[in-house]
Amino acid sequence: MTSLSLNSIGVEKLRGVGPLLSAKLQKLGLYSVQDLLFHLPLRYIDRTKITPIGGVQPLTEVVIEGEVRGSDVVFSRRRSLVCRVQDHSGLMTLRFFHFNQAQQQSLQPGTKLRCFGEVRRGKSGLEMYHPEYQLLNQAQPPALAETLTPIYPATEGVTQQRIRDLCGQALRLLEQHSIEDWLPAELVNSHSNYSLVDALHLLHNPPPGTAINLLAEGEHPAQQRLASEELIAHHLSLLRLRQKIQLQAAPALLPNQAAADRFLAQLPFTLTAAQQRVAGDISADISQPIPMLRLIQGDVGAGKTVVAALGAVQAVANGMQAALMAPTEILAEQHRVNFETWLAPLGIRIAWLTGKLKGKAREVQLAAIADGSAQIVIGTHALFQEAVVFHNLGLTIIDEQHRFGVHQRLALRKKGAVIDTEIDEEGSTPHQLIMTATPIPRTLAMSAYADLDCSVIDELPPGRKPIETVVLNELRRNDVIERVRASCQDGRQAYWVCTLIEESDVLEAQAAEATAQELQLLLSELSVGLIHGRLKPKEKVQMMQAFKAGEINLLVATTVIEVGVDVPNASLMIIENSERLGLSQLHQLRGRVGRGSQSSHCVLLYSAPLSGNGAARLKIMRETNDGFKIAEKDLEIRGPGEVLGTRQTGDMQFRIADLQRDAHLLPEVKRMAIKLLQDYAHNVDPLIARWLGHSEQYGQA
Repeated sequence: MTSLSLNSIGVEKLRGVGPLLSAKLQKLGLYSVQDLLFHLPLRYIDRTKITPIGGVQPLTEVVIEGEVRGSDVVFSRRRSLVCRVQDHSGLMTLRFFHFNQAQQQSLQPGTKLRCFGEVRRGKSGLEMYHPEYQLLNQAQPPALAETLTPIYPATEGVTQQRIRDLCGQALRLLEQHSIEDWLPAELVNSHSNYSLVDALHLLHNPPPGTAINLLAEGEHPAQQRLASEELIAHHLSLLRLRQKIQLQAAPALLPNQAAADRFLAQLPFTLTAAQQRVAGDISADISQPIPMLRLIQGDVGAGKTVVAALGAVQAVANGMQAALMAPTEILAEQHRVNFETWLAPLGIRIAWLTGKLKGKAREVQLAAIADGSAQIVIGTHALFQEAVVFHNLGLTIIDEQHRFGVHQRLALRKKGAVIDTEIDEEGSTPHQLIMTATPIPRTLAMSAYADLDCSVIDELPPGRKPIETVVLNELRRNDVIERVRASCQDGRQAYWVCTLIEESDVLEAQAAEATAQELQLLLSELSVGLIHGRLKPKEKVQMMQAFKAGEINLLVATTVIEVGVDVPNASLMIIENSERLGLSQLHQLRGRVGRGSQSSHCVLLYSAPLSGNGAARLKIMRETNDGFKIAEKDLEIRGPGEVLGTRQTGDMQFRIADLQRDAHLLPEVKRMAIKLLQDYAHNVDPLIARWLGHSEQYGQA
């Protein structure tokens, strides 16, 4: 066996691969023979045995053999070629919607066939639609497959047969050349009986008798061996990122007890023990000359913003700027109002920047940011545009980071460092604090945020009462309207949230306008307000201020109010078509009430019939107010990609690992990753490259 690296043999060296196919393979991330070896099957089909027709079960994929007993072209809604095939045990119908005359001629009665396909129930009993088939008219029938047949991730213009052939060539090269196992034997042997080579051979060509049920569930020991390695590679990429960032200098923002005491003294409330603990974590981090990388988790209403503000005060007390970025203008505006209320008495000046701010007003804000007269800057993603130059940025705070998407998370961290290295003579990078009110299940936090320290604010301010949640059929809408009337006449305020399936600002706005008009007619004695995504920023702010001041009894809104709205007197939330929303969004919306001392209620209206997932979501909402329990359930229902907001980008799509299924591996993965960094540092980069390849930066934020 030679030591030629399979990573250095390009796919174009394989038989049958020209420039055109090579370009198509690159779309699948396949550049080398090693890439092909780690291009693992999605599932398997069993063509190793023939199943008697009488023993076939619906919704299974099988190989059958038999003789054509009848063949007819049938005209119903669609023209089809229908063949009846019989063996010693029963009869099966083959149905072809696309066929030609030659095919029709070849499938005449008396012809012997071997067919493979999925069996379904049809008009004439069990049927196969467009099965693969071979004619068995020769004396010696072709041999059956010797292994389970893999089904690979594919792309347009690359057939399964072509990928199987290329993976077969790669496996033959694996027998001639060695492949480096970057996991040391002492780490592998402790938890797997499979070597890397054995695991690859089995997964590409599982022999007959391999437990196909274990393969289907991803629980075969060979799969678990590679899943561990893939999770270790992802974990290492984040730890390596953390190392890189913490090699950079950061300003040491030393604690200033006098400034902190002045800030706390003028607050109308006292920090909870959890808030004090997390504030201490932040203060200790930013006083060090290495960049803070900290995630604050806290349930809706736990008081993350005031803890972040205390960190900003420490930055300002050290002569540095702090920037707070929020995903929506409403949330950014809410932060601006809070920060100005808390910090104006301390003489701290705040700048405000969003994408909608134009002309002279924008120039004034940019100038204040650049010359340092604005000590704290609050805004949307506009803060990280090229035209924005900070004077001396010491701390960046990102709120509701999951709303920005993974790539923006990466861009923000880079932008923060670039801004600072351009301006700061020492080339330091700012400290970074990330906040989320969408609790992240522990398994996801361990894997997706391994580069961040994590603090949890795990208690609500005193006096907060749990929100009572009821789930009602849309048919009881009139009862709900009467409930709104009673609540508002009692001096309380209410939200009515409209949701649509279509992701369209225009349609959402129209639906909200129609609902607001209807409710104003039915509740003529109340003042009904309206807020949606198509209003101008100034109009949104005015509407929210009027609602907060009590001038509006009932606020009809789209999901723009999901985060950042804080009106203590609002104690009733109605969510229409609640079955269309995810758990995280429902929990966020519900968190807009329950902010005062009185009892609060949330009504989830749904339209029947409910899907299984829809019913499960509404049930958990009714049963608990605990955001972490809700997050675990959300993970169970939707899977990790969607919970983290990465599914739509194709990022964090594992080849073989599954964060939910393989959660039991994560503690050992974490231990092994640290051991590799400490004792086998030269193995780390090739291991990351093998599994993450060209997508290594997915979590670098």
